[in-house]
Amino acid sequence: MPGTQVPVIDLGAWRSGGPAARARTAARVDEALRTAGFLLVTGHGVDPALPARIREAARTFFRLPPEVKEPYAVSVGGRGWLGPGAEANGYAEGTESPPDLKESWSFAAEEPTGVPAVDAEWFRPNTWPAEVPGLREPVIAYLAAMRALSDELLELLAVALGRPEDCFTRYTGHPTWGFNLNWYPGTEVVGEPLPGQFRIGPHTDFGTVTVLDREPGAGGLQIHTDEEGWQDAPWDPAALTVNIGDLLARWTGDRWRAGRHRVLPPPAHAPAEELVSLVYFYECDAHTRVESLPAPVGRVAHEPVDSHVYLRAKLDAITVP
Repeated sequence: MPGTQVPVIDLGAWRSGGPAARARTAARVDEALRTAGFLLVTGHGVDPALPARIREAARTFFRLPPEVKEPYAVSVGGRGWLGPGAEANGYAEGTESPPDLKESWSFAAEEPTGVPAVDAEWFRPNTWPAEVPGLREPVIAYLAAMRALSDELLELLAVALGRPEDCFTRYTGHPTWGFNLNWYPGTEVVGEPLPGQFRIGPHTDFGTVTVLDREPGAGGLQIHTDEEGWQDAPWDPAALTVNIGDLLARWTGDRWRAGRHRVLPPPAHAPAEELVSLVYFYECDAHTRVESLPAPVGRVAHEPVDSHVYLRAKLDAITVP
């Protein structure tokens, strides 16, 4: 995929650059989000030891027998284990496909707002698997880094639109978020893929920004653009992969496109390939009114939506009955 469509954005240079350098960065971001909806971000300051420790603990859990994992089973949007067959992301596009070939451990926002109805739906306690006590410490540290990074990215995106820095972060004082540890085992675990079956089916994410720490693989991430179709996503060991979701695309009046993507099934030439991705889905304060920015920034004036009515419908859509 041409580098111009998924540029590498150095946040260190963004933070320290002068007005001209920051303007050039903002213009590159604007162009990339109009075409692919994806960025590679370096200079983010996230300790690389954290994802390594998280992956080690996650693999320990996912390799446990199913009967040990089953007590932690939840449905999409819950806090715990999403087992085989629980989720089909292609459903969000209206595509009837086999379930995704993955397992996940899901975390989500848990600090109460004090509004009982909101807290009961969106801010419930997380679950931690007793079998892997080493998971909790690095995840908590990583989540703090992701929250700070996501707000910084939203400030950069606001500037890229020519808006005040707090255009989006004024709505992230007490946001919801989700964090998935996605395990993509080989065919010895999931079996031969069915026709139209992926590790994750084609879809766009639902919130504002998604921050992904991934491992490269033959059965890895692909990005879709109108110009190139499906292409392997670029990978840089020093970079995090960032894409925007449906809510932010609506917010920009479709100036920017939500990054459409999929994760390929285990490849025939490497059937034992096993990957673990760390996926942080950032959203906004519960029940934010998301209204398209007007022209000349916005291109389409969408009807305003309640952010969390919208998100709940999307989560329900990818749940396999």
